[in-house]
Amino acid sequence: MRIHPVILCGGSGARLWPLSRALLPKQFLPLTGTRTMLQETVLRLAGLRDAGAPILVSHADHRFLVAEQLREAGCKPAIHLLEPAVRNTAPAIAAAAIWLVDQDADALLLALPSDHAIQDVPRFHDAVGRAAKLAANGRLVTFGIAPTSPATGYGYIRRGARDADADEAFSVAQFVEKPDEARARGFLDRGDYYWNSGIFLFSARRYLEELKRLRPDILACVEGAMAKAVRDFDFLRLDPAAFGRCPAESIDYAVMERTGDASMVAADFGWSDVGSWSALWALEPKDPRGNSVRGDVYLDQVSGCYVRAEGRLVAAVGVRDLVIVETDDAVLVAHKEHAQDVKQAVEHLKAARREEHISHRRVYRPWGYYETLDAGERFQVKRLMIKPQSRISLQRHQRRAEHWVVVSGRAKVTREDEVMTLGPNESTYIPLGKKHRLENVGAEELLVIEVQSGDYLGEDDIERFDDDYRRT
Repeated sequence: MRIHPVILCGGSGARLWPLSRALLPKQFLPLTGTRTMLQETVLRLAGLRDAGAPILVSHADHRFLVAEQLREAGCKPAIHLLEPAVRNTAPAIAAAAIWLVDQDADALLLALPSDHAIQDVPRFHDAVGRAAKLAANGRLVTFGIAPTSPATGYGYIRRGARDADADEAFSVAQFVEKPDEARARGFLDRGDYYWNSGIFLFSARRYLEELKRLRPDILACVEGAMAKAVRDFDFLRLDPAAFGRCPAESIDYAVMERTGDASMVAADFGWSDVGSWSALWALEPKDPRGNSVRGDVYLDQVSGCYVRAEGRLVAAVGVRDLVIVETDDAVLVAHKEHAQDVKQAVEHLKAARREEHISHRRVYRPWGYYETLDAGERFQVKRLMIKPQSRISLQRHQRRAEHWVVVSGRAKVTREDEVMTLGPNESTYIPLGKKHRLENVGAEELLVIEVQSGDYLGEDDIERFDDDYRRT
């Protein structure tokens, strides 16, 4: 039976703020190396026995980000499913299973979060192979990680009777919510509790059978969303109305904790969900004083710290066991013991209607990116990067005018019925209310300085008339 990886690209990664943001969450960031976590997830599938091309499930807002990162990793997915709303893992996996059963009635589905770290890929492949034997016999398999500390940020699994069909495989006696430290220490002392990895393997058809039995409301909504799904380039858009009615539920709550056919494969492949800065510190190489450092950092009499500088010099003196993360618009300083509480800062930003939890100053678009250089009353200055042979939509603004200055590259500018080509140090003006478009007609990146002026400069003041990416 063929294994079909399903990579789940949801999640906000709020505990890794200020690096992780709503528009650029942790799965799309290079946290543990030069590749993003999504790319690492895709690449570790190479060499997995009897595995097909991956199925991607992501929110529609991240579709071009996912597609570009897969292209850079040299991966062409079997299908990329787009969720119109966040509904957790049970519906996401159901959508992939429905699509998969139509392609391969006997398919095994390997559900993988896109934001986990796995250090020993051969052992990971071995664990998947052992789990496949159980899944072929109708079992719904999860992977239990032997705990190395009394972690309070993970759910736990208590193993049951040993399963003779695979090595180091057991029935599941109990799923346990994230415990406090005292209870976690008790689990560690007992020796029969494992961290819940959030990775699953089962027959796609078997999962749908159990979902129909246990949560028919979820299945009905997802079936409706898939029945009315629409092809859009290389994407398959789930129907917004049907999917919007779907309850938000994790696969753990909806199926795994309620089924009588759950099995666990005990595994040790260097797993982490990278769910906090302290978890990332534990993964990273360290200096002799236990510090993990990235970027332009100076340390003096510092120990046990995670220090990350994204753009400026960060100097730390005489401190220990801290997380210090610098980005272009925010700085986090926290004790490692409180790394799980970073999410509270994000909730404060939301309540205050600030934007530092939504995006960085650099915001990625399918045509490239823009970043804010300066802003004040009635003006804003941005730098635009347009990829070769790409262009923004034909658009107009009702409340702002724009002035474009080409820094490098060759630009084709449409302004109402006028079309012009601009090179470095050349500029043009886009009056308020005029249709316009900017296009890169060269072989290199096009860099443009955009000066906006008006009484409102928000991104929602865009009326699109023609768009290569079918945005509304």
